[in-house]
Formats: sequence, C-alpha cells, structure tokens
Amino acid sequence: MNDLFDQSASGRRPRATAGTARKAGAGAPGKSAAGYSARDIEVLEGLEPVRRRPGMYVGGTDERALHHLAAEILDNAMDEAVAGHASRIEFSLAADGSVTVRDNGRGIPVDPHPRFKNRSALEVILTTLHSGGKFSGQAYKTSGGLHGVGLSVVNALSDRLRVEVIRDGKTWTQDYSRGVAKTRLKSTNGPANRRGTTITFHPDPDIFGGDARLRPDALYAMTRAKAYLYRGVEIRWSCDPATLAAKSQTPAEDTIRFPNGPRDYLQDELAGRTTLSAPFAGEADLPNDDGRLEWAIAWTESGDGFLHSFCNTVPTREGGSHEQGLRAAVAKALKAYGELTGNKRADRVTAEDALDGCGVILSLFINDPQFQGQTKERLGMPAAARLVETVLRDHLDHWLSADPKVADLLLERAIAQAELRLNRRQDREAARRAAGRKRRLPGKLADCTVGGADGTELFLVEGDSAGGSAKQARDRRTQAVLPLRGKILNIESASADKQRENQELADLEQALGCGGGGDYDEAALRYERIIIMTDADVDGAHIACLLMTYFYRRMPQLIHGGHLYLAVPPLYRLSRGGKILYARDDADRERLMQAEFAGNGKVEVSRFKGLGEMPPAQLRETTMAAQSRTLLRVTVPDARADAPAGGRRPRRKTGQEIAAGTEGMVETLMGRRPELRLAFIQEKARFARNLDL
Repeated sequence: MNDLFDQSASGRRPRATAGTARKAGAGAPGKSAAGYSARDIEVLEGLEPVRRRPGMYVGGTDERALHHLAAEILDNAMDEAVAGHASRIEFSLAADGSVTVRDNGRGIPVDPHPRFKNRSALEVILTTLHSGGKFSGQAYKTSGGLHGVGLSVVNALSDRLRVEVIRDGKTWTQDYSRGVAKTRLKSTNGPANRRGTTITFHPDPDIFGGDARLRPDALYAMTRAKAYLYRGVEIRWSCDPATLAAKSQTPAEDTIRFPNGPRDYLQDELAGRTTLSAPFAGEADLPNDDGRLEWAIAWTESGDGFLHSFCNTVPTREGGSHEQGLRAAVAKALKAYGELTGNKRADRVTAEDALDGCGVILSLFINDPQFQGQTKERLGMPAAARLVETVLRDHLDHWLSADPKVADLLLERAIAQAELRLNRRQDREAARRAAGRKRRLPGKLADCTVGGADGTELFLVEGDSAGGSAKQARDRRTQAVLPLRGKILNIESASADKQRENQELADLEQALGCGGGGDYDEAALRYERIIIMTDADVDGAHIACLLMTYFYRRMPQLIHGGHLYLAVPPLYRLSRGGKILYARDDADRERLMQAEFAGNGKVEVSRFKGLGEMPPAQLRETTMAAQSRTLLRVTVPDARADAPAGGRRPRRKTGQEIAAGTEGMVETLMGRRPELRLAFIQEKARFARNLDL
C-alpha cells in the first residue's frame, strides 16, 4: 500500500493513478498531475522502430544478431532459387566487414509502386516495413521471407548499403545509410544477357559496437547449409584472406554445390562416426500441392545424435511443428513394427527413445509457414506437424519392412533406451520418497556395527543357510551379510518392469545406499568392499556371473572404483593326521595331494556341498578372515592382442577396444540372443575339461 502514496511535509496524500491523471488534466490540455501528457506519446515512422528496438527484429545486438543480417539477405537470394528463378548465388566478405550477396534471379522490381507514385518498388521495399512480394504467394510459392521486413531491417541496421539490380537490359543502383536513401535510383545500360540483384551492406557500429566482426567460419557454414538444402543451387563463396584466423579451416574461395541435398549434409555431419545402417533418406510432395519434404536419417553407434531442421531453407534452431511431426512418425513406425512382429515391449517406446543416437536432417518447404518471431527460429504450425508425420510415417514403414534385420536392431535399441529411461525415473522417484524419511535397510541384512564405510565389507551370499553360517563366521564390527534367494534376476535380458518388481535387487540397492544408473553416488556407498561369496560349484559360478552382470550394467562406477570382489571358498577339505588343508577346485586338490600329502597314509577328502554346510569356524578361516582368505577384485580387463609371429611385442589394446570387448562379452553370455551363446559354446567347447555338471 505504501507505493500508492507520496510523502510530503504535511503527511501522506494519494498519488495520481492513470485514471486520476486523466481527470486532473481534463480541464488543462497538455498538463497533468503526473506530468504525463500527449507530448510524451511518440510515433515512430519508417525504419526508426528497427533502430530503436533491434532486438524485436534480429534478436538483439550481439554476434548472433549481427550474423542474422547476412542470413536475411542470403534467404532472399535462396527464395529466388527455390522459386526456380535463380541457379547461382555469390556470397563474399570484404576486409572492411561488408558483405555482398549476388544472385541471377529476376531482380527486384524498380518501376513506380502503384501506391507511391513517386517512389520505386525497390525503394519501398528497402525503406518500408512489411513490404515485399511474399504475402500473396503468387510471386513465391514457398519462401523463407514472410513478413516483408528482412531487407528493410538490414538497411536500417547498416551504416551503408548499396543495391544493384540488373533487369530488362539496364543496371539500376541506389545507396542507403541507416535506412535512408542517400542517392536517387540511377540507371545505366546493362548487359542484355544478365539479370539479378546484388546487395552490399556494412553493419552499423553504432548498433553492434565498433569491435563487432562477421566471422568467416560462421558465414561459410551458413552458405554450405543453404546449398545442402536446395540441390539446384550453386553458391560461390569468397572472403578476404585478411578476415581468416591463423588456423581457420575456412577457404578463401569455394564453389559449393551438393547434388544429393540432405543426404550429403547428413554424410558430412556424420563423418568419422559408425552408423547402424545405411541412411533413411528421401523426399516427397505434401498433399494438395502444399510443398515438399526432404529428409535424411541415420542411427549411430555412439549414441551422440543431432536434429537439424529447416523450413523453406531457414534454420529452425528451436524446432517446432515439423520436428514434432518427425518425432511422432519415427516413434509410431517403430512401435507399429514391434506390434507387427509380436514384440510387446515396443509399447513403452517414446520418441526420445526412438531417436536416441540418431542424426537427422529435416527440410520442409511449405506454403505460408507460420514462424514464431521475426528471427524465425521456431515453426509454430500444427498443420505442418500432421503433414510431416503422415508423409514420413508412410515412407518409414516401408523402409523398416524392407529390411527386418535393421528394423529389429533399431527396435531393440529403442526398447533398451526406454527401459533405461524408466529405471532412471524409478530411481528419481525412490530418491524423492527416501529424502523425507529415515533410511530403512532390508530385513535380511545383518549390518556391521562400525560407523562409516572405511574398512567395512558386505558379503552377498546365496540362500538363508549360507547366510546363517556367514553371520556366525563374520567379524560383526566390520562385516555385514546379505543373503540372496537363489539366482537373482538376469538384468541383461529382463525387461525394465521385471527389474523394478524384483525384491532381491531392491534389497541389494537399499543395502548399498548409493543408487544406480545415472543417480549413482559414490559418497553414499555404505561399504568399502562388496564381496560376492557363492558356492565353489557351477551354480555358484552362475550366481556370481548374474551379480557381476548386475553391477556392470547398473553400477559400473562401483567396479571402476575398485569396490567389487569375489570370495574364493574351498571346494575340498583334505586331512591326514593333524594336518588340514583346503583346495579351491580339482586342480588345486591334485596339487596338494602331490605336494603336501605325498607318501604313505590315507588322506581324508571331503567335498563341501555348499557354504551353508561349512562350519562357521571353517568358513571364517578359509573365506572371511582377512589374514587367511583369498579375494579376487573384479575389474574391466586390460586385454592384449595375441602376439604376432616372430615374437614381436603385442600391441596394447586401446581403452575403447577393451570396453567394446567387455560389452560384447556381456551381451554374448548374458543377453537376450541365445544364438550368440550357442556360437560361443561351439567355439570354446574344445577347451572344456572335467565339466562339473
């Protein structure tokens, strides 16, 4: 309430609002209680609004807005090309920072405008906002210029601009500065076999600052993008060598032409990356002769994707309706293929999952597009979304059906991303629920008593029987025991729904406390070592493999941090007289028999049925006591290539090769494709000896 009053010597009195000001001034024209009158109302004419508020027209006065000036002029030349009237555009950057754009199109009309008898159409276009030939759709069917402000805005924000028009055998020139004509429109006899428009402008330092410079690298990339999007145009690029940085890769001169359009664009963008298939590329006319759609799409192995979209050759950096149509088409096509092949897991796939790791070039040409804002960085046109989805979906359905192998690969990839996304969401929800309540631990967990993680160990054992023995054999101060019920879920082949519903995995994550996936928190890990302690037989080895797969997929950081270990319990107990030794496996038993129990005398050999059958004292001595046990730390192997002939030193594999090898082995042995396991068994069968079946 205080802001409604003015303080005065005699106290407070009401301050005049807009309504009271009008009443107070009603009897005294030109005056008011607040000093606000008709004299304060400005009416900006001509191009003055552009110079006062450049942000409304080019997005600001920064470097991006500066380069937008060049884009506006290049867009006009491209509109001539797309309309079929120009085949060549010349773009050059001079040492003084001025830009020249020349096309061989029809040339801007120079005859008197019907509405302004004493001014040419050229001058009207250059000095009047919302003037041009792109409103009715008769001169240009599809164009990037819509509002009739592009050339006039560039004129307003340039300290000098020259326009040259060649048409009807004459050359017409006129000079401007800051939106005002400095010369009359002059004509001379020109070449009879030439036509077109040339615009040369220099950005006004009063607007953009004296240090503002157009960057050749950005301008060259912009001209290449335009050439990609319309395969019928040739762009001749040049810049003064003085404008190039010392290590710039931009050429001083180049002729740019891409006969395959967006497909060439995608190929250059994906240079050096491995793709999962040949690109899905094509073009199609929109219904009712509304325009044309061109696209090029490829999925990469790296998962690092991008989506470059354009409408009438204008880059739509913020996306919009055409991108929405593309996302819907790709997601629905993959889900439809999954339904066709009986893959029920395809239902959970979203556009985000389907386009993961996807490189996309999307170019839409459409009549009367509706952009959001003068800078045209987002297409706001719901009808375009429906058109793009309909056209693209039909072609993508045929492409997937024609190559089931690629379609299956892309669908499995999308499903994997969907499951990863759902797991992350579950983690976030669990974290939010846990944030407001005290941490609860699984009921079967026998926790250690020491505070903090330093020096502590969590033993993961199979079954309650082994858990009971381990709880009696442990050091209660530093060792915790979590019994797991039999063989845990194989998360490499299980769906996200089954993973979320699995109680054993939930108990394990709850006991560790560090979260998983993208929410893994090393500082929250409750134990220094996680020790997998299973029976020394085939079933025990299988359970250990399932647990290692779980940690590799769910908490790889835990492995890289050196926290995961395998216990090595004995399989045999050997005794003679008062001498007792333990053997890990058959080979170790034979070694001990020959080395430690050689000579006469019967050796008693007993085979442990499992950890649950082992007395706690023996379990402590052989497997859990730090001074007498053996632990194997689980790591991602530092594999080496086989040594070549001649005894030369083997080449050390790169980190990327090692990671790829580990990834492939996990997928082969634990994944959803049984044929990979069969091939592995057939290849390695000759090395198998004394199978414990």
